Amino acid sequence: MDICCAYLYIISRYGYPPPIEHTVGHIREMAALGFSSIELEGIGKKNIEYLFKHKNTIKESLEECGCTVPILCIVLPQLGSDLDAAGQAECLELFEMGCETAQFFGTEGVLDNGPLLPLQYPANMAVMRHYSGSEIDSLRPLSAVRWEHYWGTLTDRYRLVCALAARYGLDYHLHPCEGSLTPSTDSFLFFAEAVGASNLMFNLDTSNQFLIRENLPLSLIRLGNRVKYIHISDNTGQKAGHLPPGSGNINWEIFFSVLREVGFSGRLAIDVGGAETEIGDLDAAYLGTAQWLRQQWSSNVGLLV
Repeated sequence: MDICCAYLYIISRYGYPPPIEHTVGHIREMAALGFSSIELEGIGKKNIEYLFKHKNTIKESLEECGCTVPILCIVLPQLGSDLDAAGQAECLELFEMGCETAQFFGTEGVLDNGPLLPLQYPANMAVMRHYSGSEIDSLRPLSAVRWEHYWGTLTDRYRLVCALAARYGLDYHLHPCEGSLTPSTDSFLFFAEAVGASNLMFNLDTSNQFLIRENLPLSLIRLGNRVKYIHISDNTGQKAGHLPPGSGNINWEIFFSVLREVGFSGRLAIDVGGAETEIGDLDAAYLGTAQWLRQQWSSNVGLLV
């Protein structure tokens, strides 16, 4: 069973974003914990360029540790912004650089948060995992008269992005997070229909989805073949958090039953931790979740991961 260690393990240990120059060390840490399938992440321009420049060294480290990277995260929040021609060209260039790096590593897909809400962000806005709170609530949206143009431009851009990913043999997964246009099943399906790209996927995040009161089993059914990669963590439904399974209120028995029913043949990643989640022993949480997932496998033998 190929259980992936999400990059949240590294983020939980070293902050967001963790130091990209320590990527080889991060690979060794996840491998030492017992994972052979891991996420890596390029958060913003500097980090994407670093991964590209050092891709040979990083690949050598992956091979030495016996690790594969099924998903490479390419974090470019500017993709969802109201960009001019030069800004769009730079974003597409960075995205393609990330795709080339992903192909070099032998990955199956690239992943980013869904496009951010069209708000008037300050020029020095930091890249964040979740865009929420009073700072976001205080920002004005784009003017109403610009919405139709923005929506058309945005969907055209994501059509280009999906085509770039396809050129490198990759799926493009959108991760649901607070402050994005696609935080739910409905919003993603609406966006995916507008974009019209067969390789546009939804990275189901059980904690984030449960927090916004999504019915996870129903989401699996409705999303169908748009889900190939699932982030596994628990949540109480009361506040943001990525807890080990069994520490929250998700009904996992029904979830895995439906996962089997829909014939899911993608990958599962342990996505426990983050600054918003209090976990005393992070290593134990990841190892315990891996063991728990194997137990789910043994009781749902029709499920392929």
